[in-house]
Amino acid sequence: MSELTETQQQLVDRTAAFVRSQMEGDSSGHDWWHVWRVWQNSLFISRSENADRFVTELAALLHDIADWKFHDGDDSAGPKAARAWLSEQSIDESVIDHVCEIVATISFKGAGVETPMATLEGKIVQDADRLEAIGAIGIARCFAFGGAKGRLMHDPEDPPELHASFEDYKKKSGPSINHFYEKLLLLKDRMNTETGRTLATQRHQVLEDFLEQFHAEWNIATT
Repeated sequence: MSELTETQQQLVDRTAAFVRSQMEGDSSGHDWWHVWRVWQNSLFISRSENADRFVTELAALLHDIADWKFHDGDDSAGPKAARAWLSEQSIDESVIDHVCEIVATISFKGAGVETPMATLEGKIVQDADRLEAIGAIGIARCFAFGGAKGRLMHDPEDPPELHASFEDYKKKSGPSINHFYEKLLLLKDRMNTETGRTLATQRHQVLEDFLEQFHAEWNIATT
């Protein structure tokens, strides 16, 4: 992975400070520390990849700067916010375009929707972000988001739905447990890099174990 110049490091540091100022204090699981972990996961995955470190770090830091889930479903809000910030930093236009392309295409958009990343840097950041949705942290974030959105924890009479389009996925409002089946359990097989796949395998098992225990406790009165 390429090293940063002094100027690039200063830009990364300024971007980190900016993102922290915008996202610190969020209680839905999309806070600064989520971004920080995606940033660090991206750097970890990049160690075995010949990626552009500058693009990777900027994209990781800005990937959730204006998430569509908090902007009335507007999936153009994130790329616009990222471009606005980067354009103020005297960064080469090709780098801005690359970062904004990653921000625009990184999100999961439904079980039936393919979300391929066009570049190695995009694949790395997407893997890093998806690792945040599985394992122990993924479980915690799932219920934090559900609580922030006023969703039930579980309703056995409201089954999961494998959404065939992004529009259908945007409209979902089911219980948090449904999200495991609609997204989280699918991520292991959608990782892009070898490092991402290795890390996802262990975290996926945490999801499986949790669901087994959850349903056993939920159904104890009927057994």
